[in-house]
Amino acid sequence: MKDYYEILGLQKGASRDEVKKAFRKMAAKYHPDKKTGDEEKYKEVTEAYAVLGDEKKKAEYDTYGHAFNNAGGGGGGFNWQDFQGAQGGFGGQGFEFDLNDIFENFGFGGGNRQQAQRGRDVSIDINLNFQESIFGVTRKLLITKNNTCIQCDGTGAKKGTSMDNCSTCSGNGKIRETRQSIMGSFTTVRECNTCHGKGKVPKERCGHCAGAGVARSEEEISIKVPAGINNGEVIRMTGRGEATPSGQPGDLYIKVHVEPHKTIRREGSTLSTKLPIKLTDALLGALYTVETLDGNTEIRIPAGITHGELIRIKEKGVPTDRGRGDFMVKVSIETPKKLSRAAQKLVEQLKEEGI
Repeated sequence: MKDYYEILGLQKGASRDEVKKAFRKMAAKYHPDKKTGDEEKYKEVTEAYAVLGDEKKKAEYDTYGHAFNNAGGGGGGFNWQDFQGAQGGFGGQGFEFDLNDIFENFGFGGGNRQQAQRGRDVSIDINLNFQESIFGVTRKLLITKNNTCIQCDGTGAKKGTSMDNCSTCSGNGKIRETRQSIMGSFTTVRECNTCHGKGKVPKERCGHCAGAGVARSEEEISIKVPAGINNGEVIRMTGRGEATPSGQPGDLYIKVHVEPHKTIRREGSTLSTKLPIKLTDALLGALYTVETLDGNTEIRIPAGITHGELIRIKEKGVPTDRGRGDFMVKVSIETPKKLSRAAQKLVEQLKEEGI
């Protein structure tokens, strides 16, 4: 005789709530339609739940253990074919087995707790220049997608006409279907396909959307790109995707592509550039003009600066919540490839000086 508690991974005497919770978990794992499905295992856990999920059978099983005959003396034990669809009661006890309640967590119903449908998500790409990615920008784009019908405001009814109760679901928006099996009543609740769960249908359909409440059209969308966005980041605009007649609209996803700058690079909140300077300016010091994203800025090169040394310009980097980062200038000392005779003599004199 099978140990039903062991099959569900429970200790003997577990409560009915614990049994139901364990069955949901095991059924979700082994259901034949799942990737991890195992039909034999699924039959076992279903058989175990058929006994432990019923108070009377659970009490008998807890009392008699392996001597329990599953049907209370009816011979033969659990019959999977009966579970699949045979008509009739289960030992006359009217055992309720609500599939919507059991399978709500893995896509096989959900009773009155059905999740509302969502419209499709929309994905687009936009290109930004380097400066726009640093300081942010607002873009306006025309997107063609399913939108709420502007003629009927999404009702699906012709303007000036009324809405009637749906005759298919009697205005409930949902259809309840119940059938009897060897295990008792199986009850499922689904959204009405006629009114899409609204309970109302138009007396006269809108001519623009044919009563659907949504129609394909162009929509101008204003996209606010935040300052400091990185290449490859995605902006999500909730509810700006495609509309649906029976639920919430989807989301709009905007993937950002940033064009590199010719001379300026970014690392976090810091911007940097290279500045080539003359050898004599490195030795004696000088003033240079540097291109930043805020315009040209004059900096002083201190005398005796070395190749690769960094000069910091405060608060000229990427905007952040705490202000702005810095702009770093990396000095590159240019060595002349050819010297005139006069320059060569001067360098020789410097050499004699130990420079």
